[in-house]
Amino acid sequence: MDLQKMLAASVELNRQIEMKRQLVWQPDHRLANAFVALDVELSEMANTSEWFKVWKTHRGKQDEGLTSRATLLNEYVDAMDFFLLIANLKNWNKIIVDSQSELTTITAKKAEEFLDKQYLILKQMIFKAYFAHSESSYKHAWHLFLKFGLVDFGFTTDEIQAAFFAKNEVNKQRQQNNY
Repeated sequence: MDLQKMLAASVELNRQIEMKRQLVWQPDHRLANAFVALDVELSEMANTSEWFKVWKTHRGKQDEGLTSRATLLNEYVDAMDFFLLIANLKNWNKIIVDSQSELTTITAKKAEEFLDKQYLILKQMIFKAYFAHSESSYKHAWHLFLKFGLVDFGFTTDEIQAAFFAKNEVNKQRQQNNY
C-alpha cells in the first residue's frame, strides 16, 4: 500500500473540490469540517459492518450489486480519505508516511472479538486530536484505523489501495458532474 501516493491523491482531490466550489475557508473551519466528515464516515463504516448489532443474525449491509465486504471496504476507504486529509491539514503527513513501515507490525496483531471498545477508543483519540491538538492521539487513532481494516475486517493492503484509488476516481467524476 503506497500511503504517500494515497495521501497525495487525497490532497489533490480536496484542492480540486475547493477550487471548483470556490471554497474559501478559515483554517479552523476547514479542519473542523474534515474532523466532522471523518467522524461521520467512521460511523457509516460501523453501521455498514453492523458488528455492534448483536440482535441481528445476518450482519453487514450491502450496496446494490456489491457484497457486504465490498460495501464495507468502500466505507472504510471513505474514512481513510478524511484521515489523510486531516494529516495534511495539520501538517502531520509524517505520521501517514512513517506508518508504511509499520503495516507488517499492525497486520500481525490479533483480531478483536468485540470491536466496540476499540471503536470507542478510536473516536476518543480523534476527538482528542481535534480538541487538544494532539498529534500522538491522531497517530494512535490512525494505527487503530489501520488495524480495523487490515486485521479486524481482513482487507489486504492491495484491496485497500485499489478501493481507495477507485473511489478517488468516482469522486473526481462526481465533481465533473456537479455532484
